Amino acid sequence: MRRLGPILATAVVAAALASCGKSSTEQAPGEAPAGSGQAAAPELTDEQAQKVLATLPAPYNTADLANGKAKFALCRSCHTITPGGANMTGPNLHGVFGRKAAQVEGFRYSDALQNADIVWDGPHLDEWLAKPMTYLPGTKMSFAGLKDAKDRTDLIAFLMVETRGTAQ
Repeated sequence: MRRLGPILATAVVAAALASCGKSSTEQAPGEAPAGSGQAAAPELTDEQAQKVLATLPAPYNTADLANGKAKFALCRSCHTITPGGANMTGPNLHGVFGRKAAQVEGFRYSDALQNADIVWDGPHLDEWLAKPMTYLPGTKMSFAGLKDAKDRTDLIAFLMVETRGTAQ
């Protein structure tokens, strides 16, 4: 019986890790979700991404996209940036720039965010990402925040490039 414990624990961990993998219904990069009715923006090459980055307003035009992508890994468990992608624990962030807060169809926002007079742009996202619960008391977003201003700038630039948004 003692030998069964480690084997069972290994099996449970393996099953848990397998459930974190790509599902059979998950779309490939650059592909819109089935039935979304939206064509996905083609995936950018590194060279194309750098060209888009250069067109952004300061300070985003000099951001580190690789660091921004790495910081987005913190967001990916709750958000997607896929055009037409499903809402998750958090809303889909594709098209966030220039959009009034709490406008993604089908997502249940907190009263605080529904009543906020925010149009998402670089500066608003920067304040939000620093510490969401301080920026907007009553939000349901439990993310602790990104303390480092450079990390926030890099993340925002990554979102702008990947969603072809602008800071306004």
